[in-house]
Amino acid sequence: MATRGFFGRRPSADDAARLPPGQYKTEDFPVLSAGPTPRVETDTWSFTLKHGPRPLASWNWDEFNGLPKTSLMRDIHCVTKWSKFDTKWEGVSIDDLLAAAGVEAPTGFLLAHSFDGYSTNVPLADLVDDKAMIATAYDGRPITADHGGPARLLVPHLYFWKSAKWVNGLQFTTRDEPGFWELRGYHIYGDPWREQRFTGD
Repeated sequence: MATRGFFGRRPSADDAARLPPGQYKTEDFPVLSAGPTPRVETDTWSFTLKHGPRPLASWNWDEFNGLPKTSLMRDIHCVTKWSKFDTKWEGVSIDDLLAAAGVEAPTGFLLAHSFDGYSTNVPLADLVDDKAMIATAYDGRPITADHGGPARLLVPHLYFWKSAKWVNGLQFTTRDEPGFWELRGYHIYGDPWREQRFTGD
């Protein structure tokens, strides 16, 4: 069920320029998920890049961690109205992932898939040019299971439900197909600066 979420205090003048409309700053890192937290072991973890049902490339945990690493520090914004500033991530950028796969993007749309069956749609343009990564570390440490470890998608400029936890693949699709929350009333795109929380926003 879609929820309008939490409410917080007014932002300070220093924070206001970094807060999208309707958001409040938190020092915590709240844990919100669509269902129970899966426990994914790295010895059974794999990540697959697909075009429709057809696999294009796949990596196990050791192979994936052998790919070039990127670090990002970004603000993140949850649809439930909290924002956290200066979060620090490390992982494999989507640009480097596509390069490692040796493929040109066949379409302009993707679905991210997770080990728990979750999915969310993200346009290709919002993943490339150093905008997004498959993150494997947060704040200098491996990502914990409750925050989506061992690996999660990170798309920090969109609402955080787009940053799929426990990610195990990206699938190119011929159209912008809605994922789990998008089918349940959340916005198809999810831009915090335009308050695109729900369908019709």
